[in-house]
Amino acid sequence: MVSAVSHTTIDCSDAYALSEWWKQVLDYVDVADDPNEPGHEECMILAPDGSHRLLFIEVPEGKVVKNRIHLDLRPTDRSRDAEVERLMALGAVQLADLRTATGGWVTLADPEGNELCILRSQAELDAAAR
Repeated sequence: MVSAVSHTTIDCSDAYALSEWWKQVLDYVDVADDPNEPGHEECMILAPDGSHRLLFIEVPEGKVVKNRIHLDLRPTDRSRDAEVERLMALGAVQLADLRTATGGWVTLADPEGNELCILRSQAELDAAAR
């Protein structure tokens, strides 16, 4: 027997606000029969096709050290650099720029300081392989 991932949980101080931010980043949606609202201490969002869910849970303590787990995002309809610009316009903060001529990534933080990495798009990878 094996296990399957039910969802990814992110601790935060404002579950609603952070779930709304991530909905913009990932184009995720609320659970149809359980929409998220301001003041909710737990907010679940899911991929439009239902393949992945993120659960935001309010906790009393703030983030103080580097995440031990984070999401690596690959843009689907734009370049890595354009996605970095889009997320920074939404409120992300750049933590590290590890871009190279042949790849690399940019590490950002969401509005509550949780790290995420932006990779090159599949189109960029395909173009580099030619």
